[in-house]
Amino acid sequence: MKTIKLGTSSLEVPVIAVGCMRINSLDSKQAEQFVQTSLELGANFFDHADIYGGGKCEEIFADAIHMNDDIREKIILQSKCGIRKGMFDFSKEHILESVDNILKRLKTDYLDILLLHRPDALVEPEEVAEAFDLLESTGKVRHFGVSNQNPMQIQLLKKYVKQPIVANQLQLSITNANMISNGINVNMENESAVNRDGSILDFCRLHDITVQPWSPFQYGFFEGVFLDNDKFPVLNEKINEIAAKYEVSNTTIAIAWLLRHPARMQPVTGTMNIERLQDCIKAGDIYLTRQEWYEIYRAAGNVLP
Repeated sequence: MKTIKLGTSSLEVPVIAVGCMRINSLDSKQAEQFVQTSLELGANFFDHADIYGGGKCEEIFADAIHMNDDIREKIILQSKCGIRKGMFDFSKEHILESVDNILKRLKTDYLDILLLHRPDALVEPEEVAEAFDLLESTGKVRHFGVSNQNPMQIQLLKKYVKQPIVANQLQLSITNANMISNGINVNMENESAVNRDGSILDFCRLHDITVQPWSPFQYGFFEGVFLDNDKFPVLNEKINEIAAKYEVSNTTIAIAWLLRHPARMQPVTGTMNIERLQDCIKAGDIYLTRQEWYEIYRAAGNVLP
């Protein structure tokens, strides 16, 4: 599989990250088969979070992959922390405790990447810096990033945190593309011109922060997938037309649309279906033309000024 550099780090990662949020929907045999097939396909980057399945997803993954020192060096593990029941928590104490629990569940001594999950309104970046320093110095975390953060939140963090922010995990799909649309519709009096994220896409490109799109097939906030959905007839007609041209599935084209963007993103899949994962991975070999990219963009109802 094709790889990219993760942020400013020297870490080479696959262009597709395997999201493990739903691995608890599989039985032990299915989970083992899914993980082993992922590795065979070159998809060795696995994305977790401490809240997925209440931590159960990390445990299932560790068992499925038969975690040991040899296996550990062949995979890239990313997890997230900071979401608690009824609140967000970026305190030093919580970050350190979360990482220890994540490592225990994953049966490993270190994470390749730790992301801070949803922004904590009560964040004290000095505490985050202290936590990151301890995690780095003890070898528990090698790289750091964020999720769902805007430019000023990252800038505030970087004022105190010395480690590079290598990734920002953000919701982005063909139908949830405001971070792209507001850059196209600058100074226009329409809904697409509304800048809801502080130009986070351009900010990440300027600062070499890898954008990791989550829910790349969803519309709304987990309302459902747009592929093969009667609510999006024009979009699906266009995607299917282009899929036929390249002799791939509509899943492949939906991911290829994200990969075509010059930001060099790393989409995070969420499927536990091996065939669908294979289709996602094939997107790395598809390079849409500029015309095809814009045709898909407009077919989703996105407007050009």
